[in-house]
Amino acid sequence: MPSITDQSFLLDSQYRDSSNLDARIAVHQLFSTNPVGWYRWYFDHLRLPPAAVILDIGCGPGRFWCDQLQCIPPDWRITLADLSPGMVTQAEANLRAAGAGDDPRFRFQTADAQTLPFDDDAFDALLANHMLYHVPDLPRALAEIRRVLRPAGRLFAATNGAGHMQELGDLLAPFSSNRSALLAPERRFGLENGGQQLARVFAHVERHDYKDSLEISEVAPLVAYVLSTRNMFWTASAEPSVEALTQHFETVLARDGVIHISKASGLFVTA
Repeated sequence: MPSITDQSFLLDSQYRDSSNLDARIAVHQLFSTNPVGWYRWYFDHLRLPPAAVILDIGCGPGRFWCDQLQCIPPDWRITLADLSPGMVTQAEANLRAAGAGDDPRFRFQTADAQTLPFDDDAFDALLANHMLYHVPDLPRALAEIRRVLRPAGRLFAATNGAGHMQELGDLLAPFSSNRSALLAPERRFGLENGGQQLARVFAHVERHDYKDSLEISEVAPLVAYVLSTRNMFWTASAEPSVEALTQHFETVLARDGVIHISKASGLFVTA
């Protein structure tokens, strides 16, 4: 199975378009227990000047900005960038659908975090929302991030921690899933080790934890979530069918009344 840092796999399969990520986002939006959603919580940490220049690297389908569109100051200038051209296209389409139209606050660009196509000291803030663990050469990417940030610029790097969604691995055990794939992102850049990596580049690093869990009461979105990870947990020949997963999750739901999945997510803010 490909590595989570295999850029060919990420571009050609997992993140060619937003469909896989959308399936995973949907589960968190439908079943998270924290009344303050992740996007709002993250946005509230962006204490930036009125005319801030911002880079969102690994922007995905841009739903973060769509959800917060009415809260974005009129003088912010935001570049949404992603390794995947399909994601950039979807981000632009989603913002248009959300009402941004030709909003001058936004521009869009395909970019690799390891070789950012921007000038030195170009940004007041850089957002990296659950994406640094995908970068093959993370020290190189962090050096690039430091280069394009202004001297007082800040990185807002979100990731997961140990135990994140561990119950999902338990649920999938009967299908001989690749449990190590569930843990690999946190091993590369997680809440437990991300601060140390950032401290090699930034003078000050703060960690903020987001308290949340999932209480899943419908099977279909969870099945879609699991299948969105195809080629990550199973080889193509070993992937369970929709019917098998549905029956399995329905049995668990009938037994327990709800499927509880713990979460461990948070945000590093540098200065």
